[in-house]
Amino acid sequence: MVKDYLWLQMFTDYPWESAGTAEVNPVNVTTQDSMAVTMKTFYSKYLLQNVRENIIFTQFGKKEAIHGNTVEWRKFNTFPKALTPIEEAVIPTGRTFGMTNITASTNQYGDYVCISDRLELESYDPVITGAVEEMGAAKSATYDTLTRNIIVAGTAVLYAPIVSGGSETPVTVRTAITPDAKLTATVVNRAATWLKKNKAPKIDGSYIAIIHPSQAYDLRESKGWLDAHEYAQPNEIYNGEIGKLHGVRFIEATETKVYKGKGLTEGSANLTVKTEVSSSTTVAVKEAITAADATALAGRTITVAGSSTELTIASATAGAAGSASITLSASASIAANKVLYPTGGGADNAAVYCALFMGKDAFAVVDPEGEGQEMYIKNRGEIGGPLEQFSTVGYKFNHGAKILYPERLLRVETGSYYSDVDEEN
Repeated sequence: MVKDYLWLQMFTDYPWESAGTAEVNPVNVTTQDSMAVTMKTFYSKYLLQNVRENIIFTQFGKKEAIHGNTVEWRKFNTFPKALTPIEEAVIPTGRTFGMTNITASTNQYGDYVCISDRLELESYDPVITGAVEEMGAAKSATYDTLTRNIIVAGTAVLYAPIVSGGSETPVTVRTAITPDAKLTATVVNRAATWLKKNKAPKIDGSYIAIIHPSQAYDLRESKGWLDAHEYAQPNEIYNGEIGKLHGVRFIEATETKVYKGKGLTEGSANLTVKTEVSSSTTVAVKEAITAADATALAGRTITVAGSSTELTIASATAGAAGSASITLSASASIAANKVLYPTGGGADNAAVYCALFMGKDAFAVVDPEGEGQEMYIKNRGEIGGPLEQFSTVGYKFNHGAKILYPERLLRVETGSYYSDVDEEN
């Protein structure tokens, strides 16, 4: 019976290094690829195409090539309005003209896979080609998520109001967001108005919003919504573009940031109070807590259903369902059968989605098609050790991103119909 081997590693030592043969070390091989040029060209084009098709956030950033280990962007300073009349025969003071320099450090990221000679030679499927395709997808997802994590940290935020029974309740903090605080046409209009008031220039005549599929579900039934094919030709549609509303073109991305607290135990997202607690730190719970769960619970913060007050777990006692308990860092009074939710999301740990509304050049990134990325394919003869037992496929890139104009980037936090089931990403 033939066995196939697929060995996945991330920049770690190889097993033979500890066996006294450290001189055979793939980490130190030259990056000059000796494969046939046509093969390398084919793989390179495949990877780059995969990258371009999967990048969502990065496509709207101002691109800049790497300069050393930093990347630099520059913008001219603006002038205020000259509303004071000039006095006769008096030369006005005038103003100085300057430029703002914005820099960001870059970091290097990468991954690779080792493919055994037997898998490569005996598999029915083109393993190397498949590895290139999957590495391309992983590379673009990694690059785009790094960009997302930087731009989602912008300081300008709009919280969607809770709309229920025809009334609207304002929301001022993330922890108050419920599934009824949806992304609606009204919220979109407010976000677009914010950008207009800040004089944010448009991108090809429109503002851009990157939203989660769950937000798109809530929004698409809005009056005035246009699907992308109704206003643009196929070659004019951005990656992920789904539609337009109130002068905003919407890009759908599964990696749009979602905030939600991690489940409290391996078997349950939440815990339930077994018996009423009155000014005590010890809380018996109905769910089982394993020894591993007990260790992980120490230091976690929770909220009681219907409350926004955070409580900290000092420790937990493992036990079967009905016999486990947690110890709080401060006394509390909690009714029986109350649900204890992990913090991190909205009210009762509802998933919170962070849509990003932006104007032109709101942020900048290292050009992903410049020096920012490389792929590496090493055949068995180069990298496979004394018996040429494996080949490798991998990627490496430099990444850097920076918000250039905070007034052109608005984070809109909402709930969704799917807030109870979606998880943090």
